[in-house]
Amino acid sequence: MDRKFDAFVIFAEMRTGSNYLEATLNDLPDLDCLGEVYNPTFMGHHNRFEMHGIDMDRREKKPLDLLEAIIDNAEEGVTPGFRFFHDHDARVLDRILPDPAIAKVILTRNPLDSYVSRRIASETGQWRLTDMKHARSAKIEFRQWEFENMLTDLQEFQVRLQRGLQTTGQTAFYIRYDDINDVEVINGLARFLGSEHELDGTNSKLKKQNPSDLSEKVENYDHMVRMLSKLDRFELDKTPNFEPPRHAGVPNFCATPEAGLLFMPIKGAAVEPVKSWMAALDGIATGDLLGAMNQKDLRQWMRKHPGYRSFTVLRHPLERAYHVFNTCILPNDRPAFSNIRRVLRKRYGLPIPEEGLIKGYYADQHQEAFIAFLHFLKGNLAGQTSVKVEPVFASQTAILQGMAGVTLPDHLFREEDLIEGLPRLARGQTGKEVEFDMPVDDGPFPLSEINNYETEALIGEIYRKDFVNFGFAPWEG
Repeated sequence: MDRKFDAFVIFAEMRTGSNYLEATLNDLPDLDCLGEVYNPTFMGHHNRFEMHGIDMDRREKKPLDLLEAIIDNAEEGVTPGFRFFHDHDARVLDRILPDPAIAKVILTRNPLDSYVSRRIASETGQWRLTDMKHARSAKIEFRQWEFENMLTDLQEFQVRLQRGLQTTGQTAFYIRYDDINDVEVINGLARFLGSEHELDGTNSKLKKQNPSDLSEKVENYDHMVRMLSKLDRFELDKTPNFEPPRHAGVPNFCATPEAGLLFMPIKGAAVEPVKSWMAALDGIATGDLLGAMNQKDLRQWMRKHPGYRSFTVLRHPLERAYHVFNTCILPNDRPAFSNIRRVLRKRYGLPIPEEGLIKGYYADQHQEAFIAFLHFLKGNLAGQTSVKVEPVFASQTAILQGMAGVTLPDHLFREEDLIEGLPRLARGQTGKEVEFDMPVDDGPFPLSEINNYETEALIGEIYRKDFVNFGFAPWEG
């Protein structure tokens, strides 16, 4: 009879009851779970290093060969499966997660129970128990950093699984550690996997290893309680992020033909002054710098310049927003921003002159217009406007995250540090030193005349990620 699925995978972690769940499912004659077939140190179960003629070396080189062998060598009418943890071969996850022909079972357990159980197993060396007379026990010390690292790995893996299922229109069978003993739940899982059989009871071979309370298993129990009370279970501190992901922006990168410097600019921050400095370092015109590259061009440049150094420049979020407003939104002669400017004036009531900067346009009007622009930015980056998030006012965090898809800069310079930082970079890279000059960029009115409590509050809300990630302080002028 045809199988409902080609195979099934149990997504779990150490000490979540996956051994027990596997043993229970294997009591069904048409399901066959083969263990942790992608465990980095063994294949399936401890001390096994070969399966279906595939050894560890071949699995390392061609991991999907093992998956195909598991499916192809299954007995007729039997659905094969295996267990998969967050630290197993990521190449396999990329293959199995989007495939609807592979059923997904997600096994979870209270993370603290898993952590304590794992620590005890490490202390005692006992990972499975079939008879209570062989039980070993130990008390462990709770280590906050260790638990938080485990929790981070778990959460990141669960988020990846959830997104993979959502984006491919799949569903998984979720089962908790405490449900493994519920035969009705197990039979429901069996039906989900396409089994034609039911169990009268769950597997009785494996026994719970540490059934006592946590207070009896953790030496520094009171300390653990205090530390856990500081964890933010509801992510109250998390900044909602609706800003769209960005591409690396490689065509905007700029490289010197000789000096081995790669500039990865952030629009809205210092760009042209840095390019002029780079050209002077190589003794060429600015137009002779290498730009408009694709990723292939970039890789070729990198290979030709071993030991190259890459950098970008960060600008204070308030200064950057003010610069963008003055250079992109206020003028009426910027074709790339003419539509945005029109929408801002007509739909969002931005009080700027239609014909651009005019006589009789005063600082108080400019302040009012800038504040209105900041209100627009707040909604724009939160996905609440019809206007796309332009690179010039996207967060610097998002831009750097986009760059990371290709390469990350070696140096992050604050704009105020460029006068000393760039000559030092050139001296270390080439032995030459060229001074850098940063022109004053005040717009029609100095920012010190425009800034107030409202602009400070708005910029902190709009670019909170940048303030947190880069340690920007409130603007002092």
